[in-house]
Amino acid sequence: MARAIFLLLFCFVAGIAATVGFLFVRSASVDVAEPEPVIGSTVIENSRALDDSRGSAIVEAAKRVSPSVVTVSVLKTRVVRQGPPQNQSELFNRFLRDFFPSQQRRTEAPSMGSGLIINADGYIVTNGHVVDGAEFIEVVLSDGRRYDAEFVGRDLTSDISVIRINGEDLPVAELGDSDDLQIGEWAIAIGNPYGYLLNNTQPSVTAGVISALKRDIHLEGTASGSNYRDMIQTDAAINPGNSGGPLVNSNGEVVGINTFIFTQSGGSLGIGFATPINHTKRVVEEVIQYGHVRQVWVGLRVVDVTARIQNMLDLPSTDGVIISFIDAGSPAEESGIEMGDVILTIDGATITGIEQAQRALHGVQVGDRLRFGVLRDGQIKEFELRTKEMATRRRGSARQTGTPQDG
Repeated sequence: MARAIFLLLFCFVAGIAATVGFLFVRSASVDVAEPEPVIGSTVIENSRALDDSRGSAIVEAAKRVSPSVVTVSVLKTRVVRQGPPQNQSELFNRFLRDFFPSQQRRTEAPSMGSGLIINADGYIVTNGHVVDGAEFIEVVLSDGRRYDAEFVGRDLTSDISVIRINGEDLPVAELGDSDDLQIGEWAIAIGNPYGYLLNNTQPSVTAGVISALKRDIHLEGTASGSNYRDMIQTDAAINPGNSGGPLVNSNGEVVGINTFIFTQSGGSLGIGFATPINHTKRVVEEVIQYGHVRQVWVGLRVVDVTARIQNMLDLPSTDGVIISFIDAGSPAEESGIEMGDVILTIDGATITGIEQAQRALHGVQVGDRLRFGVLRDGQIKEFELRTKEMATRRRGSARQTGTPQDG
């Protein structure tokens, strides 16, 4: 009997303990369990994060600059010469030329490019080859407004032109500092490829990086003198019609004007070039004030010091350039520099050949003072000169003869 009572009490106590233990475990599991997700709140937070990520530097830069990018439509007249059909017989060809002389036919050729509004007075920067020879220029803003534009002036050496419209409340781009660029930073090309062919005046945006700086490019058959100096190279796609549009950094500042691309197919291959905005600023100032960019005149011509010249003149090395000609009445003549002097430095920059001499003079403006370090009779002498404007006659002669405009 006593044993039965003991077993009954033991089971009762064990049952209570199990119940308490079970309740304790459930209580603990409730305390550490994760709260159930609030689906609506999560979706809202993710959406906000997505919106923030979409508002990247490229997006913001495009928003800032795009309103000031315009489409430049031009109409040019081309003269086409049409002659009689040619035959293998020269005698027959002569007969055709005598009785059916060639005729000239004038045709209108429309073309398009891009431009950038740079101040509230309506001045617009574009490429020279876009408006060169245009009889009519129309500018279309991104908001659809249209204006007839007048040609103001052009820099032949950099393919930069300035046109002007008469409008109000014009969106003006912020110009940056191209000297502050770094290789590898974001580059954003904005323009109107193929104009507004799709009946949309909004510019197109492509992005890449600054691939290289201070590129010197020589192009055959260009109207700009064939030589482009200190160009910005980018892999941001510059397509046909983008010429004259801005190259922008991630801060929304214009750092260059898109100028040309290297391509064999007519499309972008990721090798595009832009004129630095700092050079463009100087061009704009000169064009607005004088109607053209004044060409700097130093008045000397130079050749490389070859090994043969070194031996003939008993020079210590082939470094420098030797002066082969000095223009009468030029700044060079007035400074005391003489033919046969070997230029070793220009404003402290070491000159090892013609390429370095041209680079040292690139960007020099009319009225600037230059210091030349020359070797004469075994001694180093220094001369200072003040640059002048190259007269129109000399300027045209230099282009026709192909003489490098190094002064």
